[in-house]
Amino acid sequence: MPRIIGVDIPKEKKIEIALTYLYGIGRVQSNLVLKEAGIDPHKRAKDLSDEEVQRITQTLQKSSLRIEGDLRRDISQNIKRLMDIGSWRGMRHKKGLPARGQRTRTNARTRKGKKRLNLAAPIRKTEPAKAAKPAGK
Repeated sequence: MPRIIGVDIPKEKKIEIALTYLYGIGRVQSNLVLKEAGIDPHKRAKDLSDEEVQRITQTLQKSSLRIEGDLRRDISQNIKRLMDIGSWRGMRHKKGLPARGQRTRTNARTRKGKKRLNLAAPIRKTEPAKAAKPAGK
C-alpha cells in the first residue's frame, strides 16, 4: 500500500481515484497533480515505483493546496470562530442543527441524531376511590 503524506492509499485502485483518499483532494485536483508529476492517471497504485510516489509527494508539498491536517485544522478553526462570535451559523453548530437553511421539522436526522421518543412521563388513570369507612360511633 503506497503511503502519501501519511495516508495509505488503496493499492488496487487507479492512482487517479486513490489520490482522492487524501482529505482535500478530489478528482480534478488529483488529475492536475498527476499531470504535473508526469504520471499516467490510469496506472494502478500498486504499480507505482518508489520514485513515482516520491514525485507525487513532492508535487503535493510544493503546491499551495491545503490538505489533510492543515485543511481539517482550518475548517475547525473557522467553525470555532463562528461559535465564538455568536453568529447564527455558529449557534446552529453549537446546537448540532443544520447550518445552511435546511428544514428541521422533518428530515435533518444526520445532524439531529436518532429520533427521541416522547420523554414525558405517561399519564396514568387514577384508580377508583375505595369505599369510605363509615364515620360513625
